[in-house]
Amino acid sequence: MEPSSLDFFKRLLETPGPSGYEQRVQQVVREYAATFADEITTDSHGNVMLTVNPDAETTLMFAGHCDQIGLLISYIDDDGYLYAQTIGGWDPQQLIGQQMTVWTEQGPVAAVISRKPIHLLNEEERKTVVKERDMWLDIGARDKKQASERVRVGDPVTLKLGFQPLLNDLACAPAMDNRTGLWTVVEALRRCRELKPTCKVVAVSTVQEEIGLRGATTSAFQVQPDVAIAVDVTHATDCPTIDKKQQGQVSLGSGPVVFRGPNINPRVSSRLRDLASEYAIPIQLAAVARATPNDANPIQISRGGVATGLVAIPNRYMHSAVETISLADIDQAANLLAQFAASVTKSCDWIPRWD
Repeated sequence: MEPSSLDFFKRLLETPGPSGYEQRVQQVVREYAATFADEITTDSHGNVMLTVNPDAETTLMFAGHCDQIGLLISYIDDDGYLYAQTIGGWDPQQLIGQQMTVWTEQGPVAAVISRKPIHLLNEEERKTVVKERDMWLDIGARDKKQASERVRVGDPVTLKLGFQPLLNDLACAPAMDNRTGLWTVVEALRRCRELKPTCKVVAVSTVQEEIGLRGATTSAFQVQPDVAIAVDVTHATDCPTIDKKQQGQVSLGSGPVVFRGPNINPRVSSRLRDLASEYAIPIQLAAVARATPNDANPIQISRGGVATGLVAIPNRYMHSAVETISLADIDQAANLLAQFAASVTKSCDWIPRWD
């Protein structure tokens, strides 16, 4: 991975973007892509579309959602403590004792989130799984007046952001879901340009995936792709307690995951597997027997239907402060998508047939 590409990845992970509040991270995307995209547009929903070969007849869309799970300030009490609603799917246990950041219009405000200490819990409370309503955010304010001078209702909150390298080319951070997929589609666009594709390639940084796949729905309608690939994370199963018989064999560092199933066009999946073999790109296979819970779902059924593929990045500890991925996996995913873009021509036939 080139140093500038790694720097872009770190900037994505250090920039907030809860669903509905993606403006900061989208600005990072636009700035990075300005050196290689032929066109950069942002729609009223907030999706950012990066295009190469805008006048080509056939359109390929890459989609990676830029939003992350977070919180939304909903109340400030008289003592200056903040209460929040969740954005996206949280396990409340992941929030206890975390360092947080409230992203205000004036700038970030550090916070901690906690609950009553274990020493003070009664017997019944100790047996009960903590709920969001039993936790609060503390910014150190003396009272409601001081807290309200810094924070307003509707300000978004994230876990403290950052990038932590681990052994064996692994790294952890909040928001690996889905800054890994976002990085992959943007980087694939940069790399495919060097391969001189003949199709129009649109890499879309989609919004609001975590609250209902909303950005992919609107951007696919607008882009009108002939073929598309969504990139998101998937659960790595190479850690304790996960049943591989149910979730499949997915390991960090063994390459991106190419999915098969009813949400996936079989010709797109086959093309991805063939290209991986041709260019010695390691991949893993996985199956999903239903409509996927990611951007591939609405893209496939946009307008008259889109030939859709799904490539995923293995991720341990999803929706936590320590989501862990392999840098080699995202690098290989970008290579695979770039080669896919170079292979798409106006003569490609994506209609499923039994040959």
